[in-house]
Amino acid sequence: MKKSLTEVLSGLKHLPNRTPELAFGQDASEFFAEVAPYRDGAVYVSYYSGSSEWERHPNGDEVVMVLAGTTTVVLLRDAKEERFFLTEHELVVIPVGVWHRFEGSDRLKVMTITPQPTEHSLETPAV
Repeated sequence: MKKSLTEVLSGLKHLPNRTPELAFGQDASEFFAEVAPYRDGAVYVSYYSGSSEWERHPNGDEVVMVLAGTTTVVLLRDAKEERFFLTEHELVVIPVGVWHRFEGSDRLKVMTITPQPTEHSLETPAV
C-alpha cells in the first residue's frame, strides 16, 4: 500500500498549544492521522506545538521521526528523565515499555510507528 506522508500531513491543521490533557477525551483528528496499519499498531503523523502526556507501549518499540519542527523526547528510565532534542530528519527508537513524552514541541510534524496498546498518564509514572 503506497501512501504519501506529504499528502496526509497537508490535510492536518496545526494544533498550537498541545497539552497533556488532550489524550483524555478531546477529539484530535484534525491534528493527528493514521497513515497505514502496521503489525499490531500503525504509522501515524501529527502536527502540533506544545507538550504531551506520558505514554508507553507494552508490546513493542516505538519509532519517532521528526519530519519538520523540533521537539524534546523525554524517556523515563530508572526513575530518571533522559532528554533527546530532535529536529528535522532525526529519530529516536523508544524501547518497549519505557514511559515517554514530548515537551517543548515547536511546529512539530512527526511520524511515529506505534505499537498498540498505548497506556497514558498525566502524572509522572512510578518506575
